Amino acid sequence: MQTLETRLTEDGSKTFYSPTFKETFHSKYGAKQESEITYIKGCNINAKLAEKKHLKIIDLCYGLGYNTASLLETYTKNTHNCSLEIVALELDISVPQQAINNNLLSLWSEDIKEYLRILSSRQKIDQNNLTIELLIGDAREKIKLLLERQFKADAIFFDPFSPPKCPQLWTVDFFELVVQCLADDGILATYSCSAAVRNAMQLVGFKIGRNFTVGKRTPGTLATKGNICLQPLSLMELEHLQTRAAIPYRDPTLTDTAEVIIERREKEQSSSWLESTSQWKKRWLQSMRSS
Repeated sequence: MQTLETRLTEDGSKTFYSPTFKETFHSKYGAKQESEITYIKGCNINAKLAEKKHLKIIDLCYGLGYNTASLLETYTKNTHNCSLEIVALELDISVPQQAINNNLLSLWSEDIKEYLRILSSRQKIDQNNLTIELLIGDAREKIKLLLERQFKADAIFFDPFSPPKCPQLWTVDFFELVVQCLADDGILATYSCSAAVRNAMQLVGFKIGRNFTVGKRTPGTLATKGNICLQPLSLMELEHLQTRAAIPYRDPTLTDTAEVIIERREKEQSSSWLESTSQWKKRWLQSMRSS
C-alpha cells in the first residue's frame, strides 16, 4: 500500500499527492470544485436526472471518491423519480480507504460519507433506487466487464492521472473500449485538454468540445457520440490537433507499461512531418501580439 500525502487545495478541500505518479489527485484550484464543475456540470447531470427514469454513470478512476460524492450530493437533492446506478473503476483500494481514514470527505454530508465508507469496505451498495459498484484493478481489464454486460453509461467521469504520468488510460486502444460504454446521448467529461487525448477521442468516433473551466486551468474536454451541442474548440485548439503534440498514445495489446507507451509515441513523433508544438506556439504568440 502506498502512503499518500495530504494537500490543501484553493477551495478548502483536500486531496492526496501520489508519490507513485508524482501528481496530486485533483486540481490545485479546488478538489471539490473540480468534481462539481468538470464532471457534474460537464456531464449535465441535473438535466439528465430530470429527463431519465434510470441514470447510469461510470466513474473511471474513482480515487478518493470525490466525483461519486458530488454525484450523490446532486442526486440526494433531486426531486425527480430517477434511480441511479454507478460503476466506479479504481486501481488501488487503499486510496479510497485512506481518504476515509484521513477524513478527506469532511465537506460532504454524513449520509454521503457513510455511502463511501461502505463502498470502500464492501465495494457494493444496493439500496432502494441506488446501486454503486466499485471494481478494483487495472481499468483496461475491468472495463471489459462492462462491455460484457453491454453497460451503456449516460455519463462517464474520465479522471485518470495526466497522460504523461498514466498514458495507459489515454490511448486510442483504451478509448475504443470506452466509447462502446457510452450511450448515444451520453457525455464523457475529463479535465484534460491534451491534443493527444483529443485526437485519440476523435479517432474512435467521439465528437469533442470544450469543458467548463476550473480556476485558471485551461478548459478540459467533453465528448459525445450523438448530436449533443458542445462548446466548440477555438481555432488555436483546432490547429493544435494538427501538430506533433496530437500524435496519440497507443497500446495495441492493452497491457503495455507507461514507459513502453511513451517510447512508442516519441518514436512516432520523431519521424512525423507534422508541425512541432513549439512552432505552433510561436505562430500564435506572434498572432496575438500583432492583433
